Amino acid sequence: MLARILAILLLLPALLAAGEKNEKCPIMTADDIDEEQLVEFEGVKVYFCCQECRKVFNANPKYVVKACMDLLPQFAAMKDKLKLEEVELLPQKFCPIQTKYLVTPASPTVEYKGVKVYLWDEDAVKTWTADPDGCARRAKEAGL
Repeated sequence: MLARILAILLLLPALLAAGEKNEKCPIMTADDIDEEQLVEFEGVKVYFCCQECRKVFNANPKYVVKACMDLLPQFAAMKDKLKLEEVELLPQKFCPIQTKYLVTPASPTVEYKGVKVYLWDEDAVKTWTADPDGCARRAKEAGL
């Protein structure tokens, strides 16, 4: 009997999370989800706006969950199980060019005045490289 109760308690976070889902993409955070762009992680469904965002998530799922917990209510009860306290977030959350796009440790980077700047993709790198001072100024003005 005790073993059965313990098993239920261990499954409770996943059962509670099963009824919730994200409405916005956790990568391109302003975009609505496409219900066909789905990944299951630790028994929980995560929805994205496109296949590219699914790839970013699959490369570092715990990082994305921790960085975008506000967009992923289905993981709220699973913080301890996922050991999210062990996941170290970057000092920068979003791309300075695509300001609503999450960056991860796998994102491309540039050096700017001794600081590593994470960018969404190679197009953002090209934009940054063309005008680094202007991009840095605009990012700072945007609170990034």
